[in-house]
Amino acid sequence: MKRRETVDTFRHRLRQAFASSGLSQSALARDAAIDRSTLSQLLSNDYDRLPRADSAAGLAMALNVSLDWLLGLSQDIHRGADMLKESLEIAPYAASPVDIKVSEWYRSAVGYKVRYVPANLPDIFKTPDLSRYEFQEFVTQSPEQAVQLTRDRLAYSRMPESEMEICSSLQGLQGFVRGEGIWSALDAGARRHQVERMIEIMDELYPALRWFLFDGRLRYSVPMTIFGPVRAVIYVGDMYFVFNTVDHIRALSQHFDRLIKAAIVQPPDVARLLERLLHNDGEI
Repeated sequence: MKRRETVDTFRHRLRQAFASSGLSQSALARDAAIDRSTLSQLLSNDYDRLPRADSAAGLAMALNVSLDWLLGLSQDIHRGADMLKESLEIAPYAASPVDIKVSEWYRSAVGYKVRYVPANLPDIFKTPDLSRYEFQEFVTQSPEQAVQLTRDRLAYSRMPESEMEICSSLQGLQGFVRGEGIWSALDAGARRHQVERMIEIMDELYPALRWFLFDGRLRYSVPMTIFGPVRAVIYVGDMYFVFNTVDHIRALSQHFDRLIKAAIVQPPDVARLLERLLHNDGEI
């Protein structure tokens, strides 16, 4: 669904479940752990935004309805439909099936905020040269498949209804510019071109795309992606752990919130920081 359709479906189903619940607005807001003013906005025809992942999950729980139904992803209103799902799926990282699965996850999140902690550099920024370098010895994915995936992620980020937040460590970015660790065999010209590409994309897509940098000495996160209130996925190297339950998605969303609060470089400043790193050999 397009963003407008998703918002309309969510509002219609929220009103339907609210009317059937017998709760007052104050009681529903309290049970869902959201502000009453936020609930009023979500019920209003004039409000064209979707709720945060934890807010949608809280509303589904308070109204005793399926989160998938509330979001327009299922026709089954009963929470039993959610509870019958495994709380955790394991998706093996095999090139073809998982690439298709990841693409499906992104499509299901259109209209919602995607929150992303990359394993190294964010995929959407990677140049073809970087993708080929990174995946030249990879067993389950060819370099050209990696290049195409990067193009697909960037195309998704350019959709008008797309919204993405990225969190990663400042030190990881500095290490790339200096050619440290896994980047030691990547020539300086390719690294420079990669940084220039990141600056270009940030300038193009901000503020729909927001990149936060935290201090890796103080914070840590596993690579993960939160697809709105629909699912959360943790990448562990050769497989994905896929969480579908409200509590898991909420917990990982709160973890991401803490990364943002701890950020030492905010999204409007990332492009300028990249320029400084480029001209100072990785030093700020």
